[in-house]
Amino acid sequence: MVVANAGKKTLSQHIVSYLFTTIGAFLAAASIQIFLLPNKLIDGGIIGISMILTRVFGETFFSLFYIVLTLPFLYLSYRFIRRTFVLQMAVAVVLFSAFLTILEKAPSFYGDPLEIIVIGGAILGIGAGLIIRFGGCLDGTEILAIIINKKYGFTVGQVILFINFFIFAAYGVLFYDWHIALQSLMTYIVAFKMMDIVIVGLDELKSVMIISNKTDELGEVIMNKMGLGLTVMYGRGGYSGDPREILFVIVERLDLADLKEIVLRTDPCAFISVQNLHEVVYGKPEQIAKKSTRRKKKVLS
Repeated sequence: MVVANAGKKTLSQHIVSYLFTTIGAFLAAASIQIFLLPNKLIDGGIIGISMILTRVFGETFFSLFYIVLTLPFLYLSYRFIRRTFVLQMAVAVVLFSAFLTILEKAPSFYGDPLEIIVIGGAILGIGAGLIIRFGGCLDGTEILAIIINKKYGFTVGQVILFINFFIFAAYGVLFYDWHIALQSLMTYIVAFKMMDIVIVGLDELKSVMIISNKTDELGEVIMNKMGLGLTVMYGRGGYSGDPREILFVIVERLDLADLKEIVLRTDPCAFISVQNLHEVVYGKPEQIAKKSTRRKKKVLS
């Protein structure tokens, strides 16, 4: 029974998750409508592209551009990541678009560029960070970055930085205003750093070691409910001397909160160690075996 129900969140957990997602969507929308758009600044990713199109065609179309450009990434998340994430992302996108429409007539903030960059970027980072922390996502480029990371090995940060470089450069070329483009880049950096504070550990991959007396139940939940692979290592308690099984899991940042929640719900006394990973390289055992066989044949011949 524990295994069957361990992957399900309680009603209170769902309420808290959607409450903070709503707060995050409101803060992000307020930052854009009050600080960024009135001062012709843009964000990175799909939001940044939507803001560029908004400046060309009019501010009333911002929500429409954002939703249309996000739809393909919702499909990609459904296809390549996990289906439960699609619902969480869709809720965040709908709430964000709704708040953008509601705040269209909100009073704009005009002031010193440094104030706009720091305050606007910080509010945007807090909003986006809350959404990601509670299982959602606002920007589709992160979905694309995760897929590219799985297929080609580039880190999520590298892919997002590469995409945003061209977005800010395109803004400067289109409107002949590199001053605003550089200010937008500074705003994005502030927002990114604030997200780093809100989300504990922004790196895309984490290595997790779990010490528990219920390793069989946890292993089944992690593999079957979350679709994650794991390795069982054998150790011995330093004080008690008792043999122990240790679960080693590599998890993406988007799934880390769910993993910790499931582990502690299954075994409240479990010990969890989380570390950042700079890079993970997956070998191909079959190809390696074939190459070694060919080398042996050449040597024998």
